[in-house]
Amino acid sequence: MPETDTDADLATVATADLPAGSATPFHDLDAYVALRRQGAIALSPDGSRLVAVATERSADKTKYVTALWDVDPSGDRPARRLTRSAPGEGAPKIRPDNSVLFVSKRPDPAAAKPADDEKPALWLLPAGTGEPRQVAAKPGGIGAVHVARGTGRIVVTATVFERTTGVEQDADKRTARKDAKVSAILHDRYPVRYWDHDLGPEQPRLFACSWQASDTPVLSTGFEYDDVLELSDLTPDAGRALAEAELDVSPDGSFVVTTWGRVDGHTNLADGLVRIDLATGQRAELAVAPRVHFGLPAISSDGGLVALTRTDYGTADEPHRESLWVMPSAGGDARQLPLDGDLRPTELAWSPDGAVLYFVADENGRAPVFALDVATGARRRLAADGAYTSLQVHPDGQRLFAVRSSYTDPGTIVALDVSLQDQRPSELRGPAPRPDLPGTLTEVTATAADGTTIRSFLALPHGASADQPAPLLLWVHGGPVSSWNAWSWRWCPWLLVSQGYSVLLPDPALSTGYGDAMIERGWGRWGETPFTDVIAATDAVLAERADLDGSRTAMMGGSFGGYMANWIAGHTDRFKAIVSHASLWDLPAFGGTTDEPSFWRDEMSPAMRAAHTPSAAAAAITTPMLVIHGDKDYRVPIGEGLRLWWDLLDHADPTLPLPHRFLYFPDENHWVLTPNHATVWYQTVRAFLAWHVLGEDFVIPDLL
Repeated sequence: MPETDTDADLATVATADLPAGSATPFHDLDAYVALRRQGAIALSPDGSRLVAVATERSADKTKYVTALWDVDPSGDRPARRLTRSAPGEGAPKIRPDNSVLFVSKRPDPAAAKPADDEKPALWLLPAGTGEPRQVAAKPGGIGAVHVARGTGRIVVTATVFERTTGVEQDADKRTARKDAKVSAILHDRYPVRYWDHDLGPEQPRLFACSWQASDTPVLSTGFEYDDVLELSDLTPDAGRALAEAELDVSPDGSFVVTTWGRVDGHTNLADGLVRIDLATGQRAELAVAPRVHFGLPAISSDGGLVALTRTDYGTADEPHRESLWVMPSAGGDARQLPLDGDLRPTELAWSPDGAVLYFVADENGRAPVFALDVATGARRRLAADGAYTSLQVHPDGQRLFAVRSSYTDPGTIVALDVSLQDQRPSELRGPAPRPDLPGTLTEVTATAADGTTIRSFLALPHGASADQPAPLLLWVHGGPVSSWNAWSWRWCPWLLVSQGYSVLLPDPALSTGYGDAMIERGWGRWGETPFTDVIAATDAVLAERADLDGSRTAMMGGSFGGYMANWIAGHTDRFKAIVSHASLWDLPAFGGTTDEPSFWRDEMSPAMRAAHTPSAAAAAITTPMLVIHGDKDYRVPIGEGLRLWWDLLDHADPTLPLPHRFLYFPDENHWVLTPNHATVWYQTVRAFLAWHVLGEDFVIPDLL
C-alpha cells in the first residue's frame, strides 16, 4: 500500500525547515490577505488541459478577484496565468476543442459604449493564441456554465426579471427601476432570501446555447465574422424553482438533469429532480417526495444513469438522513447504494465506463475521496489525508484530479491513481504555493461522559514548552452539522498561533464524519452534549499537555460556534474572554427571521428552543465578550447580534469599566469577505484577546 499522508505529516513537511521564531505570512495580516488562494479546477474532455481558478487581492487592495491559470496535468511545468482583468474571471469550462469558456464582468471591447454597471457575460478563450471574446450576454448577467463532455453543447443559467418576456422587455424593466431608484420586491411565496442575497424580482432560468453567425467584425480574425451564442429559454415557467439549482448536462448534450425547488403548502421546502430536453424544453419529473431534497445529480458517461443524493428532512426528534442513489436518466426505479459508516457525500463523479462512482464525504476530521463499485457496493478510500473538492476524472479512467486542503495546506491541486488505496497523491504545480506555517498541527482525543471519543486538531506555536506554555483558544465550528477538516481563510487558526496562542479545534456532537450516531447525540439538544463535549475536549488537552497554559484560556466561535460561545458565556466563567461571531442568541425569536425558517422549525420544537436559548442566562454572564456581526447576514440576522449586545450592556455592572465590545460590519454578511474588513476583524480579535487573556492594553485598530 502507498505511504499514507496525514495532516500531522503535512505539518511536519510544511515547517520542517522553518526555524522557530521565523516570520511567516501569518505574522503580518497584510501579507496574509495578499496570499493567492487556490480555487476550483476544470479538466478538458480529452484530459490534456487543466484550468484552475485562483483568487488574489485586487490592485487597489479593497476586494478579491479571480483569474484563470493553465496547470500542467503531468506536474512538470509551473502554472501559467491565462487571464488578467480588474473584474476578474471565473467558472471555467473547457470545450472538446480545448477552448475555455468563462464568466466575467470585463467590458466588451466590441460594444459601442461600455455599460455603467457591467453584468457577468460569457467569454471564450481560444485553445491556441488569441484574445478572449464575449460570446453571450443577458441584461441580468450570466451565471453558471455547463458543457457537454462529448459534444461541447453549452447550457447556461441567467437571471430574468419576473413578469417579462424577451431580452428587450427584461432590459426595459431593469432600466425603469434603476432610473426610478426602486429596489422593492413584492413577494407571493416563500422563501424570500438566501444567505446574503434576495430572491426576486429576478429569477434564474436555464438557457440552451447554439452558435450563430455574428454581425460584428473582429480585428483579430482579419475582419471575418466570429460566431456568438444564441440563448434559448428552456424554463420560462421556472419561477424560483432554479434558485441555487444543482445540475448536470448529459455527455451528448441532449438533456440536463437539475434540481427543481418547490414549496409544499406555503412553507415546506423540497427539491425534486427533473430532466429537461435541450431541443424541445420538455420537462419530465425524475424524483419527487414531500420533505425531501434531491441533489448533486451526476450523469454517467453513456447518459443512461443519474447518481444523486437524497436528504430526508428530520423532526425535532429525528435528524435529517442523507443517502446515495442511482437511477435511470429516463426515469424509473431508483436504487440506494450502500454507505456503511453513514457517510454523507458532498461531491459525485463517474468513471468513464460507468462502473465506479467517486465521491467525497467527511470522515474522521478529513473529507477523503472514495470509489464505490455501483454493481457490488464495494468501496475503497483513494486518499485518507486532507479534504478534497472539485473532482475531475481523466477520460483514461486511470487518474483523478482534485483540490486538496487541510489545516496545514490552503489548497493544492493533486492527481490520484484510482487503482490505489489510501495513497499519497501527486502534487501538481498550481498557482498558489503553500505558505510556511508558524507552528505544527497534531491530533488529540478526549472521552465524553457517555464514552464517545471526541477528536480534535491542536495547532501549536513554535517554541511552546513546559517552561513556556502557550495560552489556549477553544474554537467551535459552525454548521452545526459540519466538521473541522478543511482549510478556512475566514477562520484561520495560524493567525492566532503566530501570536503565541495554541488553538483547539474539536468535533463535538453534531459533527459530520463520525456516523449518524454522532449527530443524533446533539440533535435538538444544542446546549447539552455539544457543550459538554467541547468542555471535555478542553479539559483533556489541558490535563495531558504541559505546553499549554490552563490559566490563560479563551473561546471563539461563529454561527453555531457563536451559539456555543453565547451558551458557554452563560454557563461557565472558566474562560478569560469569548469571541462570538454571527451568533444565535434568542432562539425563540430567531426561528422566523432566518432565511430558512422551515429548516429551523424542523430541528427544534418550541420547548427545545426555550430550553436551549443562550439568552435565558444573560444575567449570569461575567466573561468579557467580543460580539461580531454583519448587517447583511440573512442566515443569522443582525437582530441576534443587536439583542446580545443590549443584554450584555443591560446586565453589566455600571460601576465598572465595560469589558465587552461590539464589532459591527454594515455591509458584510455571515462572513467577513473583503481584505480590509478581514484585516480589521483579526486585528480586533487579537487586541481583545491580548487585553483579557494576556493582560495587555486594548489597542484599537487604526481603521476603526
